[in-house]
Amino acid sequence: MPRRDWKLLAYLELLRLPNVFTAVADVLMGGWLAAAVAGTALPQGVMALAVAASGCLYLAGMVWNDYFDRNHDLQLRPARPIPSRRVPESAAQWLGSELIILGVALAMVATYFVGWRPAWISLALAAAVLAYDGLLKSTWFGPVNMGLCRTLNVLLGMSVITAPWQAVHYTVAGGIGLYIVGVTWFARTEASTSNRALLLASTLVMWAGMAMLAWFPNLLADSAISQKFEIWYFFWLLLGAQIGWRCLRAVGNPQPAHVQLAVKNALFSLIIFDAAVTMVVQGWQPAILILLLLVPSVVLSRWMYVT
Repeated sequence: MPRRDWKLLAYLELLRLPNVFTAVADVLMGGWLAAAVAGTALPQGVMALAVAASGCLYLAGMVWNDYFDRNHDLQLRPARPIPSRRVPESAAQWLGSELIILGVALAMVATYFVGWRPAWISLALAAAVLAYDGLLKSTWFGPVNMGLCRTLNVLLGMSVITAPWQAVHYTVAGGIGLYIVGVTWFARTEASTSNRALLLASTLVMWAGMAMLAWFPNLLADSAISQKFEIWYFFWLLLGAQIGWRCLRAVGNPQPAHVQLAVKNALFSLIIFDAAVTMVVQGWQPAILILLLLVPSVVLSRWMYVT
């Protein structure tokens, strides 16, 4: 395990590096879904730009999150990079700003190939990230804003295809967003003893988002696809039970360790969601590629926190 005073580790902790692979999975899923619905091939170069833009904007959000929380963390989590002074405040400001600018710039490059969708989505995503970190996180609208960030992230992946969006696009993007609303509410007081009623309500919101994802095949043009995958709903029941078990354990014992473990499990499950959606529309090979993103996420999470 790396030394805690290793300089690079401090910056990787600040970036929440294990989590960025969930954002990458969202974008890949969005692109593959949009390509399947449009009946066209995925433009790999534009997809690479969208993935890079998403990664930069996500990492920027993690940096600004810790920057705006630095005084709060000084009291509750003094070992984190900024309050422990392993990362100077000025360096965090510079890094967060550069990542935001780079993320939007990469999306702007993509507009040369597929029109203006990636540009306006990246600008909306950057604004939502900064609004959450700087203004809304401590309000009851904060989790909704975080869900909006994830919805926009999926739409960024979908924007690499120029075909019009349909109900299936919004259902999948909205399902991911609603799930993240629940996860964010669940993690709201993770640094101290959480409120059981809030944890239970958050779990129900997560399940509602998962239900939207489970339902999406019914919106595809091929109405027989839900019959082709008869095990589909059983899969989501098992996945919902697995996530619910972790969450309900935290409801029973709402101490930080239990809540943070449930949040970590819920976040990494996003990669499984994205792989499942991709499997329905593109088959096993692209789905396995997304699932492989779990490997760096899990390995890196052994060295640094993810919540």
